Amino acid sequence: MGTAVGGERSVPRYVQIADEIVQQIRAGVLKPGDMVPSESELVDRYGVSGGTIRKAMVEVRASGLVETRHGKGSIVKDRPPVRHRSSDRFRRSHRRGGKAAYLAESAQSGATAKVSVLYIGPMEAPEDAAQRLGVDAGAQVLARRRLYFRNGTPVETATSYLPWDVVKEIPELFAENPGGGGIYARLEDHGHEFAEFVETLQARPASKAEASELALSPGAPVVHLVREARTTEGRVVEVCDTLMAADQFVFEYRIPAAD
Repeated sequence: MGTAVGGERSVPRYVQIADEIVQQIRAGVLKPGDMVPSESELVDRYGVSGGTIRKAMVEVRASGLVETRHGKGSIVKDRPPVRHRSSDRFRRSHRRGGKAAYLAESAQSGATAKVSVLYIGPMEAPEDAAQRLGVDAGAQVLARRRLYFRNGTPVETATSYLPWDVVKEIPELFAENPGGGGIYARLEDHGHEFAEFVETLQARPASKAEASELALSPGAPVVHLVREARTTEGRVVEVCDTLMAADQFVFEYRIPAAD
């Protein structure tokens, strides 16, 4: 990396080029669905080597604004990130208004949301979910697996695990559409008042199957999020195991500064 007069670090040329391409996307010069100019076109435009352009495109892809299609080059994405507000999206006011968390946050971002139910029924509890629920590994639980879409694009998969003794008296939880406010509203209707939701997040590359399900490039980053829904009685009545396309979500947390 070079050094400018006065000892200040100069910005590498590939970073300058990447920043210019990103700004063209954000300004709408390159619109969703447009192809980013090819490597040879960018070499001619900027008068640099192919290696410099390749390094620049690594930076552009890291912005989450483009995706690479094998044999076709890079295309501008038509799916800006959803902002995830952990301190807001599980408010009772959303449930009372008939909106589950995903629909509420999608509406806030101006996106069109759709939920496809993949499976609802009994399942042996996976070890991690069983431990969080306080049941034996392999114990029967209710599983609800969904695939979430935003503007027609899959962005998230989620599987909820609920204790059988809790759900067996709540028939709505066995339906594809549990009603306004989602499963949390139905649980509260039956006396399970929530005190808090605890989430654990880990970023990692997607497996081949995960990338296929979420229409991602192989090895694209995903966020693995596991949430526990805890009641005022201290019981975990749902564990939600979620996989999210990392370029689709911005996580915003409000952290109290009080003792």
